[in-house]
Amino acid sequence: MTVESGYADFFGPQVPRTGDEGQTPTFALASAAYRDNEADEILKANSEWHKSEVGKPRIKLFRPNLGEAFSRAVIDRMLGSGRAPLIQSFGTQPQVVVEHALAAHRIRRERDNWLTAVMVLCGLLFLPGLLVWLLVFQIRTTMAKRDDKRAGALATALLVGVGALAVLFLLRMPFTGFWAWYARASVVAPVLGWFWAKQICERTARDLRERWDSLLSGSSIGAKVPEAVPSSPGETAAEQLRQSLARLSAEQQSNSVFYAGPKGILGMGTRWGSWQLAEDLAPADPDREIHPFRSWDVIKAIHDRLRMLERGPLNTGGFPKPSIRHWIVTPIGENATAVTRPEGTDVEAYQVKQHAVQEICNKQQFGAGDRHYLGVQWTLWDGQLVITMLITVTVLHETLRIEVTGHALGPVHSLFTTKPAAKEKEVQKSVKFWETRKVKLPLVDSDEVVRLAARAPLTTYPPLLYWLGGKLTLPEPFGLRHAWADKPWRHRFMADDALRAATPVLRVVHSAAIKVLEENGVDTTKFGSRSSSLSTAVQEATPSKADLYDA
Repeated sequence: MTVESGYADFFGPQVPRTGDEGQTPTFALASAAYRDNEADEILKANSEWHKSEVGKPRIKLFRPNLGEAFSRAVIDRMLGSGRAPLIQSFGTQPQVVVEHALAAHRIRRERDNWLTAVMVLCGLLFLPGLLVWLLVFQIRTTMAKRDDKRAGALATALLVGVGALAVLFLLRMPFTGFWAWYARASVVAPVLGWFWAKQICERTARDLRERWDSLLSGSSIGAKVPEAVPSSPGETAAEQLRQSLARLSAEQQSNSVFYAGPKGILGMGTRWGSWQLAEDLAPADPDREIHPFRSWDVIKAIHDRLRMLERGPLNTGGFPKPSIRHWIVTPIGENATAVTRPEGTDVEAYQVKQHAVQEICNKQQFGAGDRHYLGVQWTLWDGQLVITMLITVTVLHETLRIEVTGHALGPVHSLFTTKPAAKEKEVQKSVKFWETRKVKLPLVDSDEVVRLAARAPLTTYPPLLYWLGGKLTLPEPFGLRHAWADKPWRHRFMADDALRAATPVLRVVHSAAIKVLEENGVDTTKFGSRSSSLSTAVQEATPSKADLYDA
């Protein structure tokens, strides 16, 4: 893998600094790499347009938990060799999320190395006993997962019964000599290995949970990824990982986005409002012709005026400094499962060059091809809300059209912001049986120890593990932020912020455009009247599904 000259260099794991945008969604998504919930929990975060899938395991003993499935899926999708293009994660720092996925994977790999050694010493050398115990736990797990309440009691009774038979087998051994002692060891060694494995699993589980809690508490815990920092020229794997992370950062800065019909612009959210000003270009002086100008001249004037949005006549806070960029928008199908980024001499490090942007703005206004939009974007609520207003200018025959559209991307799903809860259950009191009390459960129960120990030797060959236990399939086209974003309209203040941004942006756009028209000898009477009516209408803005045409 090679890195183009435009890529930003990367010399090690980075952590968002205090005050950086997007800390809340970044750390919330990163915390998923350290979680120990069931993998199916992530399906609760599926949205109307973007749905993850968790494959059903062929053998439940090899199923992954949420952290294992999330880390592996994110690493494979975002750093894999020959990976498909990614969607930008506005309001988030995807590189930090990937680094935490790598760190969590590294912690689990160290644990699995120890568990593999335990499996060899206490399991592989005494394979008959290991297979019997694994079969018992597999049956017990299958029974315990059933909805019937009696199934849990039967599963526990099964384990107790097998344990009693094992003790009886040790006391009434039907063999003599070497095979008698080997049979005894085959019964006892896996049990001793289970106690050893439990200590290893609990130590790792505490570490992972502390990191999960720290990320959501705002402590900015760093992700340790030493394998991403090559210490010598011969470390090709470390160099490839470093380049993959640099490529990820470069793609995040791309000025190319994709419009997926009703799904809106991927990464920016659906279009909730649209306001259009379209009037004929007539000379202000009938004896003179209009001075020739192009769409780019209008866009450039609008760009300059938008930079003044943070200033106002009153010292009342107002707008924070927005990000103002020129975007090249590529149309794709609503159900497209992949995107293709622009390539060629006009593109460098995922950035469409300025002269190409200007040419698209002036010429590609009708028919096939990419389109140009000027975007003003705010990342608010510590990254939980991304407001984007897009402006496009077209000239067809004698009609100038200025269109302003609003896009909003809401907070990440609440699943990612839940902190680790202590494992406990309610039981009836022995004396006052009509009352209940909470009893703390072990951090890693017996079934979990067996699951981790059984998976450990197979983690070095993921395809086999995926085939046996299933894996997490991410929604495509994939981007960390929009895949699990919730709607902002359920949050009153977030909705207010999105709606309030429309009016001042619309007025600045119209004011700048009308000034350019006046300077070039255009009669702006109709433009002014239409602008006034739109300015009145936008004050009653309510979010709608502007991309769902009733036709």
